[in-house]
Amino acid sequence: MSRLFGDFRQIGIVVRDIDTAMKHWIEVCGIGPWFYVDKLPVTEFSYRGSRHDEIHISIALANSGDVQLELIQQRCDTPSMYRDFLEAGHEGMQHWSSWPQDYDARLERALSNGYEIGQQGDSPRGRFVYLWNEGHPGTVIEMADMTVEREAIFNGIKDAAVGWNGEDPVRTQWPS
Repeated sequence: MSRLFGDFRQIGIVVRDIDTAMKHWIEVCGIGPWFYVDKLPVTEFSYRGSRHDEIHISIALANSGDVQLELIQQRCDTPSMYRDFLEAGHEGMQHWSSWPQDYDARLERALSNGYEIGQQGDSPRGRFVYLWNEGHPGTVIEMADMTVEREAIFNGIKDAAVGWNGEDPVRTQWPS
């Protein structure tokens, strides 16, 4: 557990082709089911302090035990840390994430410890922030506010992975 951010809950993987990435994780790694959204509803988004609300990112989420994997493909030219990562020649793990319930206090502590906001946004599930202070080239820290809505979805994804038999590997509705 991070003393600044809380439990390590998710690995964020930025990819150029999310369908190929899901296929790899399903067929090669046996991980699923994946919960896929073509356009994540983001109600506000800013990158390096400038607002860019028209970001189009596709995501897919699956769990392996207590760790959630998030595949991210950006489908627009909006400035973002995802684009920066790909343009630097990377593909793969771009961030790790915690999901604190004391989001504001943890964010304030991170900022007072030298972290800077790279990008942040809001969605129907809650706020999120990506922080600059890379200890490993290309890898940053995300925090997602653990709202009731987000917790219900993430628990459903985790539960769906327990004993998954390989059927219905890609689902286009959040678990209920």
